Amino acid sequence: MRKRQTGVTLMELLTVIIVISILASLAVPSYRRYLLRAQRSDATTALLRMQSAQEKHYLQYGVYVTTTANIPNATTAGGLGLATVSERGFYNLTVANPNLTGYTLTAVPVPGGGQAADTGCVQFTITEAGVKEARDSSNAIVTNNCFR
Repeated sequence: MRKRQTGVTLMELLTVIIVISILASLAVPSYRRYLLRAQRSDATTALLRMQSAQEKHYLQYGVYVTTTANIPNATTAGGLGLATVSERGFYNLTVANPNLTGYTLTAVPVPGGGQAADTGCVQFTITEAGVKEARDSSNAIVTNNCFR
C-alpha cells in the first residue's frame, strides 16, 4: 500500500500569492486615499485655532495681527503665539493681513510631507468673515469636498 503525501503544491501556493497580491493592489491605494482625506482635518483644525486666536487678539487690541510668531507683550505688531506648522506637521500656516482690518489664514501642505500627494485639496483658507475656501491642484474651488 502506498502512503499518500500531504502538503501544498506549488500551483496552490502560487494561486494564493496571486490572490493576495490582487487584494493588496486594491486595498493599498484605497487606504492611502482614506489617509489623505482624514489628514485634511489637521489643516481645518489649525485654521480654526488661528481664527480663534485672531478674534481674541482683536478683542484685546482692536486690530488683527500679521504673523503667527510668538512676540512677547503682543501689541498691534504682535503675533498670535502659534506655530507656523499645523499640530501634526502636515500643513504650513500663514496669515495675510494687508490693512489690519481683516485677515486671510491659509494652510498648504508641507513640501515633501504626508499631504504633498493630496492634489484634491492643496490650499485651505478662512477669512475674518468666516468664509472658508479650498482649492485643488488646478486652482479650482472645491470647498465642499475639503471642508467637512
